[in-house]
Amino acid sequence: MTAEALSKVIVRGMEEKKASQILILDLRKIKNAMTDFFVICSGSSDTQLEAISESIETEIHKAGERAARRVEGKNNGEWVLMDYFDVVVHIFIKDKREYYGLEDLWGDAKTTLIN
Repeated sequence: MTAEALSKVIVRGMEEKKASQILILDLRKIKNAMTDFFVICSGSSDTQLEAISESIETEIHKAGERAARRVEGKNNGEWVLMDYFDVVVHIFIKDKREYYGLEDLWGDAKTTLIN
């Protein structure tokens, strides 16, 4: 599966649990980017963050893809990072997303906002 197709599967998992402000950052044309895509979303509670990450894992499994290489932050309840090699997922509590401003750090990336 291509990184672009994997991003869409990830978005489906986010939508399943009502994630908000879903954004895909296409980093393929950014020099020295460590991945092809960031898929970012927000949740309103630590419970929702966990539900979103589990939904993503379920959708990935249904698509026949392997599990994330690394998952971090599930215990802190503010930010979950899931690394699928060519796609990195960031699930934030809303105020933490604003604080870290990943969209601003990667301002040259092509962005797609999912409604």
